[in-house]
Amino acid sequence: MNGRVVLERFPAGGPRGSWPAEEFARNRRQEGQPAEVVMDLASDAFLVIVRAPNETKTMAPAA
Repeated sequence: MNGRVVLERFPAGGPRGSWPAEEFARNRRQEGQPAEVVMDLASDAFLVIVRAPNETKTMAPAA
């Protein structure tokens, strides 16, 4: 398992000025869930996820 749960998917081609994934994630954070938005390039969608408690964010090394 990759240590995260997908709460919701939103298509990347939403109306201009509309940020439904960010709004959904904000509402989940207000409920106490550490939700964040990531882009799934393969499906061209924004995913609202919650990471496992022991998973840390890692950055790719600079080239």
